[in-house]
Amino acid sequence: MEGMRISELASHVGVTAKTVRYYESIGLLPDPGRTASGYRDYGADALERLTFVRDAQAAGLSLKESGQILDMKAAGHGTCEHTRALLDRHLSDIDAQIASLEAARAELLALRARADILNPADCTDPHRCQVVGSH
Repeated sequence: MEGMRISELASHVGVTAKTVRYYESIGLLPDPGRTASGYRDYGADALERLTFVRDAQAAGLSLKESGQILDMKAAGHGTCEHTRALLDRHLSDIDAQIASLEAARAELLALRARADILNPADCTDPHRCQVVGSH
């Protein structure tokens, strides 16, 4: 795939032309060559890089992390260990979020159970709700 314009490249990868321009501005994609009429002219390498960035984002990696991997590859370094460490960190973050959500769910279930046994007639304090108040 040689000689693609920005809209063609974006369409192949499933992103917008604005996204492609942004990725260029932050260095994820190198500045492409230009046609005689001034249009951006992308080759297969841009398609591969853009596809990698899209796939890395779908896997939960940030644009910065994607750039680090691409820079390491460009410098001739292996990236498997680095990528594994990034994925481990993201998994740890997700595990912490899950634990937090499970704790919040348990608290909400306890409040819901409390609501089931309280008598609404006893709710006379104009400044608080007996369901949410101290228990």
